[in-house]
Formats: sequence, C-alpha cells, structure tokens
Amino acid sequence: MLPCGRALRPAGLLRPAGLLRPPPRPGAARRARCGPGERPVGRGAALPAGPDLRHFLRAAAARESPSGPQPAPGSAPGTGRVYLETYGCQMNLSDAEIAWAILQKNGYARTKELDEADVILLVTCSVREKAEQTIWNRLRQLKALKARRPRARVPLRIGILGCMAERLKEEILHREKLVDIVAGPDAYRDLPRLLAVAESGQRAANVLLSLDETYADILPVHTSAGGTTAFVSIMRGCDNMCSYCIVPFTRGRERSRPVASILQEVRLLSEQGVKEVTLLGQNVNSFRDTSEVQFQSAAAPALSRGFSTVYKAKPGGLRFAHLLDQVSRIDPEMRIRFTSPHPKDFPDEVLQLIQERHNICKQLHLPVQSGSTRVLEAMRRGYTREAYLELVQHVREAIPGVSLSSDFIAGFCGETEDDHQQTVSLLREVRYNVGFLFAYSMRQKTRAYHRLQDDVPADIKKRRLEELITVFREEAARANEALVGQSQLVLVEGPSKRSASELCGRNDGNVKVIFPDTETADAAGCEAAARARPGDYVLVKVTSATSQSLRGVLLCRTTLSRAAACC
Repeated sequence: MLPCGRALRPAGLLRPAGLLRPPPRPGAARRARCGPGERPVGRGAALPAGPDLRHFLRAAAARESPSGPQPAPGSAPGTGRVYLETYGCQMNLSDAEIAWAILQKNGYARTKELDEADVILLVTCSVREKAEQTIWNRLRQLKALKARRPRARVPLRIGILGCMAERLKEEILHREKLVDIVAGPDAYRDLPRLLAVAESGQRAANVLLSLDETYADILPVHTSAGGTTAFVSIMRGCDNMCSYCIVPFTRGRERSRPVASILQEVRLLSEQGVKEVTLLGQNVNSFRDTSEVQFQSAAAPALSRGFSTVYKAKPGGLRFAHLLDQVSRIDPEMRIRFTSPHPKDFPDEVLQLIQERHNICKQLHLPVQSGSTRVLEAMRRGYTREAYLELVQHVREAIPGVSLSSDFIAGFCGETEDDHQQTVSLLREVRYNVGFLFAYSMRQKTRAYHRLQDDVPADIKKRRLEELITVFREEAARANEALVGQSQLVLVEGPSKRSASELCGRNDGNVKVIFPDTETADAAGCEAAARARPGDYVLVKVTSATSQSLRGVLLCRTTLSRAAACC
C-alpha cells in the first residue's frame, strides 16, 4: 500500500481497436490434407485457422496486462526521431535523460527540431497548477501541429511522461484526446512498447507506481550544459507526506539506488570531463541503500535535533554520509552538490564531511516552507520555527561561510497575516543566498486537499508572495554584497546570455558569477595565457553584487585542488 492507504494503481488499460473474429461455423466438411495451423473447411479447401482457445486466452491476458495492449509479435525496433521537452524540477531533467537512454537503445534517433520529430514527448510536473496549465496549453499547440502534418509523413505521436501523466491519465487520454501515449515516472522502460502500440493507431498508457524501480542499470544519456555539469539520480519517491505535496502520489514511496551503480555513473561522468555532479532525490539525504546484506542491521541515523517524522525510523542500509564520502573520492577536480534534502536528515557526520572535503560544495538547501510554527504543523513538516533556526545556527557553526537556499510557500491553508509576518521575519533573520518562492496551489490527493480548506484568497496570496520576494531579494543582496572584494572560485559554464564578451559560471555557493571573456594566465604559471573555456575553474575578484548574481574581474585559471590548497 502507498501512504494513506492508497493502493498501487494498475496501469491504464486500453482495448485493442480490432475485435477478434468469431470461430467459423462447424461444417460437415470432408477431411483434407492441410498445412500447419490450417483446418479442413468445405470441400477439402484449406483456409487459415480461426481463433482457438489459446487466441482468447492471449487476448484476455493483453486486456488484463498492467501496461495495456501489446504490439504485434515480432514488431520491428523503434524507428523515428524523438523530440523531448522537459518542464519542472531537476528530477524531470534526469528522467528525460533516462527515457532517452531507453529509446536510443531501442533504435530511436533524437532531434532538436520540432518540425523534424516523429515522436514528441513532454516530461511534466504536477507540483503546482500553473505548471500543469503550461502543459495543457502546449498540448493544444502540438495537437494543431499534428493536424497540419502532411499525409506523406508517418503520423506524429505525442506523449506525456512524468508526474502529470500519473495524476491525470484519464483526462489526458480520453476526455481531451490530446496524446497517444502516457507513461508515469516508473514506466519509462515500457516506452518502446507504448510507442509501438501508438504506431498501430491505438492509445496506450502505463502509470503503474513501483516499490523498487530506480533505473539503477540504465546509464542516462547526459545532455546538460556543454557537458560541464550533470545530474545523477540516487533515489526516487518520498515518504514524508507533507500535507501540501503531491510527490508521494505521483512518484511513490522512497527507494534508493545501490551505491555501486551510482559510483559507476559518476566515474563515467568524470571520464567524460564533467566537472560538477548534483546528486538528486525528492528527499536526497534520507538515502538508504539496502542492496547489501551485511548492512541490513545498521542503526538508523539520528534526526536533526527537534525534528520528527510521520513514519518510523528505518534501520539498515548504507546511508547518505557513506555515499557522499565515496562519491567525493572519485575525482578531486569534480564538484559535488546534492538536492533536495529535508532539514530533518542532517546528522553531524554529513556536515563534517562537507566541511572536510574541498570538492563538496559548501552550500546547503534547507527548505523551510513557512516561518510560522502553526503553519508548519498544518503542513506536517515535523519541526517548529525554533528547531529550524537552531539547525541553521548549527550548520553555520559546522561549515563556516556556508551558502544557504530555501523554499517558501505563500498563502497556505489557514495562514493568517501574523503567520505571514513570521515568515518575513525568518527570511530577514536567516538571510538566504538563493530562494524559491511560490504561492500555494492545492493539489488533489494530498492531505491538505482532503483535510484542509484553501481559504486564503488569490489576491492575498499574490500580495504575500510579492512581499516575500521583495524581502528575500533585499537580504540576498546584502549576503552577496558581503562577497565584494573577495576572490571566488568559479566553474565556467559558458557565455553570458546578455553579452557575448562575457562569461558566466557559478561559485561554490551556487551563485551566478559574470566576468569578462579575456585571456588570463594559469595560476601555476605552467601554461601560456588563454581564454577560459567551459569546464575550467577560474578565480574571479568580485567587484559588485545583486540579489541574483555577482560581477567581477578575472584573475587566473586554476584547479579545484590548487584553489583549496591556497585557502
């Protein structure tokens, strides 16, 4: 069973378009010499056999299959060009890479041009209503594109993948009839079969949630910016059951990849020249690999002081501190980040490891959601305002100079003006470097949908959100201005979007840094002056700051290890 007694939903079932032919009427025909699979009918003429009991059994099995109708036996491998669009969080970027790896292995080619595509797949998000509305609008555009497609070309197939697929399968397939295939987050292995069914003119769906699918054996085809950075999914699903959150219902229960498969992927990325890896999960620091028997009896790590969960502690398994230790040892020139954690899962061994390893970024995401203890209780976050602030202080003592980011929800159910002002004051007290702020959007299936009332008017949500954004920017600007005059180690990502004469990258704290694209010397003096390229580490002296970025002058090219040794 899933959280709150929600049973695993079987995949969507779609009947084949054609009906089985009834068996021929028995006749008084003479026996005749027949070929294999033929019956004597009429005056000795051999005709192809009609369906027997095995035909009906196979048809019934196809109708009852958890993943819908099956393509004809012996279907050719996938052909055609696939166009992928990704919406939402980093997990969706990772999912797109997994889906593409599966399709590529099955004979599909990829295109970046929409007009060239034979298959268009949207990797979708259901966290907020606005995200879903964006997808609905895009699907209507694509339906018009499909209608205009020349008859001489193969029919265009459109598919929805990810969280929205699981949540709105019936509406997408049957009521709106905008797509040909629907695949939930745990059904990407089934994409080749679903596309084969769609090629025959039927619609197909598989939104079955899994208790163990992690795609551990699939090496994603990484496509992020210039090959400099990459996301590595280490776990899927979430058990926290926060009252506002749809994730447990669209991505299922927590399950973690084996450590060995994660290390294999990170080593491969290192060999390909990737310089920054972000470990991904809905609750990344509750990682728990139970694949190795000898660690089954290990004790569960303690929660952060003052924090609790809605579920019992789970003993056994290799934990996040072990994984982070092993990943950071693979390549001393590769930065390691992780997101998104829950504040409850920050044992001291994780904080100590971040402080000690020069290639683990001194940047933590501590999503708080609200500054009001009363609202936090309604959200089922498992902590008070005071416990959260105590954790922030502990983190800053353990990791001097740490950069902090957070998530905030404006206008949650029952939020009063006093609750809102407590969130404002928390923003000022903590002074985050990076923030993600949104107005509350009620989602079906969540506890809030069933137990609470979305009683904050839209105009008040909007006003409160604007106030939070204003305060965040003021405090982030002050935090960034404190870096003016300092040298920052920056991983170059590529040209600035606003000027071809400038480069941009990110510092250890994940803040964007912009600087001139000029020739510069190597810090060790071993190489001639040259322009920095994506994937290079450079030292930049900060000359100005805003709430969103830093600007500076280029000092030299360097390495991650050399910069750490000089500090």
